[in-house]
Amino acid sequence: MSCGLKDFPEEIYTLADSLELLDLSGNKLTALPQGFARLDKLKIAFFSDNEFTQLPEVLAECPHLDMVGFKANKIEVIPESALSPNLRWLILTDNRITYLPKSIGKCTELKKLMLAGNRLSQLPSELDNCQNIELLRIAANQFTTFPDVVLKLSKLAWLGFGGNPYNSSYRSSEFETETLAISWHDLEIKEQLGEGASGIISKALWHGNKQTEVAVKVFKGEVTSDGLPIDEINGCIRAGKHENIVSVIGRIENHPENKPGLVLALIPPNYVNLGNPPSFESCTRDTFADASQFSLLQIANISHGIASAACHLHRNGIMHGDLYAHNILIDEVGKPILGDFGANMQYDRLSGFAATFEKLEVRAFGYLLDDLLKRLNPNDANHALTNDVLQLKHCCLNRNLDERPDFDSVCRSMEVIMNRCSMV
Repeated sequence: MSCGLKDFPEEIYTLADSLELLDLSGNKLTALPQGFARLDKLKIAFFSDNEFTQLPEVLAECPHLDMVGFKANKIEVIPESALSPNLRWLILTDNRITYLPKSIGKCTELKKLMLAGNRLSQLPSELDNCQNIELLRIAANQFTTFPDVVLKLSKLAWLGFGGNPYNSSYRSSEFETETLAISWHDLEIKEQLGEGASGIISKALWHGNKQTEVAVKVFKGEVTSDGLPIDEINGCIRAGKHENIVSVIGRIENHPENKPGLVLALIPPNYVNLGNPPSFESCTRDTFADASQFSLLQIANISHGIASAACHLHRNGIMHGDLYAHNILIDEVGKPILGDFGANMQYDRLSGFAATFEKLEVRAFGYLLDDLLKRLNPNDANHALTNDVLQLKHCCLNRNLDERPDFDSVCRSMEVIMNRCSMV
């Protein structure tokens, strides 16, 4: 229900015996009544784009509520008693939060924590208790140092930390100086190819280069659940050229609404998405079509290509932050192309954290291997090489970050496996 509501509609209480999902995003609500706890079957509650200045304490009284979203409100305060230990998914993106309460440590079931676009400068040590967190977004805040508690989260695989004062000096400025500027007037926009949180991607003809077919991404210019569009632009450009990474041709200038944008190489139509985004149920893990099945050679090709891409990125001081199957396109043989740099973080390769950032992302690669192996063609399931991939997966998913391999080592291992698969 999105219809300018200023008060919580009491008619909803008539659904208390059965209501599991409630979405009152896009209204003008500022508070929830104490009677909200009567919705004792409620599992999911979204209140994005409202006028809340405080996270309602009554949320914690709903016994089955484990997914809460208050994106783009005006929240400044999270009371200690507002966080339920049942939470699996908490979205507080684009608010005015300056600190997290110590009670966050009671949320031991938490897997996804979205806090991009706030005013945080530190995280409470109690977050260390949340050992099930796998995805954390703290981009576009006020961190001047990297919060050590993050590295104690042994299951963390997807971290968004760009757009903070900590890493502002590592951002690329090449898009201002060295990247080819392409006028909007030289682009003939065709059909829309896709839309994400940060922008819209369309097919286009570039008349400035013999009518080349390209892809154009125009950014919305707003903070997203992953971070800031400027960091995505910089990350894409800084990534440079690699056969397994979407290629940047140039940056857009003279957009009629002054929106930033990129011109990208058009990916051939035989490429398809490797996976689909997480569902409410899977929370942090990608979903796949029921019929999805891969040969061992395809898995080897996909894994080697992505390991090579990740190795290239980290050599250039970039953590992708969203290394997921749904951000990967593949062709028939499994050659992959990695895209969507919305959660990327640029960092100093000479810093003491460089190896740590890389090995944190290695865990995301381990989850990718896990997803692919679960969909291995049964005809290949008993192949001797399968055990090599399984062993590599276990190494990447090691709860001890220091004991995980780096991407250079992962890439070498996958190259051996891929070559051996090709000879079978």
